Amino acid sequence: MKAIAAVLASTFVFGVAGAQMSDPSTNQRASAEPPSSAMANADTKRDAAVEKHIDQLRAKLKITAVQEAQWNEVAATMRANAKDMDRAIDKRMAIAETATAVDDLKAYEDIAQTHANGVRKLTDAFSGLYSTMSDEQKKAADEAFSHRGHEGKKVASR
Repeated sequence: MKAIAAVLASTFVFGVAGAQMSDPSTNQRASAEPPSSAMANADTKRDAAVEKHIDQLRAKLKITAVQEAQWNEVAATMRANAKDMDRAIDKRMAIAETATAVDDLKAYEDIAQTHANGVRKLTDAFSGLYSTMSDEQKKAADEAFSHRGHEGKKVASR
Protein backbone atom coordinates (compact mmCIF):
# COMPACT_ATOMS: atom_id res chain seq x y z
CA MET A 1 0.00 0.00 0.00
CA LYS A 2 2.78 2.43 0.91
CA ALA A 3 4.57 1.71 -2.34
CA ILE A 4 1.39 2.39 -4.28
CA ALA A 5 0.92 5.76 -2.58
CA ALA A 6 4.56 6.63 -3.24
CA VAL A 7 4.21 5.88 -6.92
CA LEU A 8 1.10 8.01 -7.34
CA ALA A 9 2.60 10.86 -5.41
CA SER A 10 5.84 10.79 -7.33
CA THR A 11 4.13 10.41 -10.68
CA PHE A 12 1.73 13.20 -9.93
CA VAL A 13 4.02 15.58 -8.13
CA PHE A 14 6.98 15.26 -10.47
CA GLY A 15 4.69 15.20 -13.49
CA VAL A 16 3.23 18.55 -12.53
CA ALA A 17 6.64 19.92 -11.59
CA GLY A 18 8.22 18.65 -14.77
CA ALA A 19 5.47 20.13 -16.87
CA GLN A 20 6.01 23.50 -15.25
CA MET A 21 9.77 23.41 -15.75
CA SER A 22 9.78 22.06 -19.30
CA ASP A 23 6.81 23.90 -20.81
CA PRO A 24 8.46 26.31 -23.26
CA SER A 25 5.39 28.54 -23.38
CA THR A 26 5.61 29.00 -19.60
CA ASN A 27 9.30 29.87 -19.84
CA GLN A 28 8.66 32.38 -22.62
CA ARG A 29 5.85 34.01 -20.69
CA ALA A 30 8.01 34.15 -17.58
CA SER A 31 10.56 36.30 -19.35
CA ALA A 32 7.92 38.56 -20.93
CA GLU A 33 5.79 39.08 -17.81
CA PRO A 34 6.65 40.49 -14.42
CA PRO A 35 7.77 37.69 -12.06
CA SER A 36 4.68 37.86 -9.86
CA SER A 37 2.41 37.55 -12.90
CA ALA A 38 4.37 34.59 -14.28
CA MET A 39 4.30 32.90 -10.88
CA ALA A 40 0.56 33.47 -10.58
CA ASN A 41 0.06 31.92 -14.01
CA ALA A 42 2.19 28.92 -13.06
CA ASP A 43 0.27 28.54 -9.79
CA THR A 44 -3.04 28.70 -11.65
CA LYS A 45 -1.88 26.04 -14.10
CA ARG A 46 -0.62 23.84 -11.25
CA ASP A 47 -3.86 24.23 -9.33
CA ALA A 48 -5.89 23.34 -12.43
CA ALA A 49 -3.74 20.27 -13.08
CA VAL A 50 -4.07 19.16 -9.46
CA GLU A 51 -7.84 19.59 -9.51
CA LYS A 52 -8.11 17.69 -12.78
CA HIS A 53 -6.05 14.84 -11.38
CA ILE A 54 -8.10 14.76 -8.16
CA ASP A 55 -11.36 14.69 -10.13
CA GLN A 56 -10.10 11.90 -12.41
CA LEU A 57 -8.90 9.82 -9.48
CA ARG A 58 -12.14 10.35 -7.57
CA ALA A 59 -14.15 9.16 -10.57
CA LYS A 60 -11.88 6.18 -11.16
CA LEU A 61 -12.12 5.12 -7.52
CA LYS A 62 -15.90 5.63 -7.46
CA ILE A 63 -15.83 7.35 -4.08
CA THR A 64 -19.09 6.86 -2.19
CA ALA A 65 -20.92 9.33 0.01
CA VAL A 66 -19.77 7.36 3.07
CA GLN A 67 -16.13 7.77 1.95
CA GLU A 68 -16.44 11.48 1.19
CA ALA A 69 -14.83 12.78 4.40
CA GLN A 70 -11.79 10.53 3.98
CA TRP A 71 -11.58 11.39 0.28
CA ASN A 72 -11.61 15.10 1.13
CA GLU A 73 -8.59 14.51 3.39
CA VAL A 74 -6.77 12.73 0.53
CA ALA A 75 -7.62 15.54 -1.89
CA ALA A 76 -6.50 18.22 0.57
CA THR A 77 -3.22 16.35 1.07
CA MET A 78 -2.66 16.17 -2.68
CA ARG A 79 -3.27 19.92 -3.00
CA ALA A 80 -0.92 20.74 -0.13
CA ASN A 81 1.78 18.41 -1.49
CA ALA A 82 1.61 20.04 -4.91
CA LYS A 83 2.01 23.51 -3.37
CA ASP A 84 4.90 22.37 -1.19
CA MET A 85 6.68 20.87 -4.22
CA ASP A 86 6.04 23.99 -6.24
CA ARG A 87 7.63 26.14 -3.52
CA ALA A 88 10.68 23.86 -3.34
CA ILE A 89 11.09 23.91 -7.11
CA ASP A 90 10.63 27.70 -7.21
CA LYS A 91 13.39 28.08 -4.61
CA ARG A 92 15.75 26.00 -6.72
CA MET A 93 14.88 27.89 -9.89
CA ALA A 94 15.39 31.23 -8.12
CA ILE A 95 19.03 30.41 -7.47
CA ALA A 96 19.71 28.63 -10.76
CA GLU A 97 21.71 31.46 -12.34
CA THR A 98 24.07 31.97 -9.41
CA ALA A 99 24.05 28.61 -7.62
CA THR A 100 27.23 26.72 -7.02
CA ALA A 101 27.19 22.96 -7.45
CA VAL A 102 26.75 22.62 -3.69
CA ASP A 103 23.88 25.15 -3.65
CA ASP A 104 22.16 23.26 -6.46
CA LEU A 105 22.59 19.92 -4.71
CA LYS A 106 21.18 21.36 -1.48
CA ALA A 107 18.20 22.77 -3.37
CA TYR A 108 17.63 19.39 -5.00
CA GLU A 109 17.91 17.76 -1.58
CA ASP A 110 15.12 20.08 -0.39
CA ILE A 111 12.96 18.99 -3.33
CA ALA A 112 13.62 15.31 -2.61
CA GLN A 113 12.84 15.78 1.08
CA THR A 114 9.66 17.68 0.27
CA HIS A 115 8.66 14.83 -2.02
CA ALA A 116 9.39 12.20 0.64
CA ASN A 117 7.38 14.14 3.22
CA GLY A 118 4.51 14.45 0.74
CA VAL A 119 4.51 10.71 0.05
CA ARG A 120 4.34 10.04 3.78
CA LYS A 121 1.42 12.43 4.21
CA LEU A 122 -0.44 10.99 1.21
CA THR A 123 0.14 7.44 2.44
CA ASP A 124 -1.29 8.33 5.84
CA ALA A 125 -4.33 10.03 4.31
CA PHE A 126 -4.95 7.35 1.69
CA SER A 127 -4.52 4.35 4.01
CA GLY A 128 -7.69 5.11 5.93
CA LEU A 129 -9.70 5.57 2.76
CA TYR A 130 -8.28 2.40 1.22
CA SER A 131 -9.36 0.34 4.23
CA THR A 132 -12.99 1.35 3.61
CA MET A 133 -12.98 0.51 -0.10
CA SER A 134 -14.79 -2.36 -1.75
CA ASP A 135 -12.75 -4.96 -3.59
CA GLU A 136 -13.65 -3.25 -6.88
CA GLN A 137 -12.46 0.12 -5.57
CA LYS A 138 -9.25 -1.39 -4.20
CA LYS A 139 -8.54 -2.96 -7.58
CA ALA A 140 -9.06 0.45 -9.25
CA ALA A 141 -6.79 2.09 -6.65
CA ASP A 142 -4.13 -0.55 -7.13
CA GLU A 143 -4.20 0.09 -10.88
CA ALA A 144 -4.22 3.87 -10.48
CA PHE A 145 -1.21 3.79 -8.17
CA SER A 146 0.59 1.05 -10.06
CA HIS A 147 3.96 1.66 -11.60
CA ARG A 148 3.62 -1.21 -14.05
CA GLY A 149 5.74 -0.59 -17.07
CA HIS A 150 8.40 1.17 -15.01
CA GLU A 151 10.04 -1.97 -13.58
CA GLY A 152 13.56 -2.53 -14.76
CA LYS A 153 13.92 0.88 -16.37
CA LYS A 154 17.27 2.45 -15.72
CA VAL A 155 18.00 6.14 -15.58
CA ALA A 156 21.28 5.67 -17.41
CA SER A 157 22.77 2.70 -19.14
CA ARG A 158 26.42 1.82 -19.05
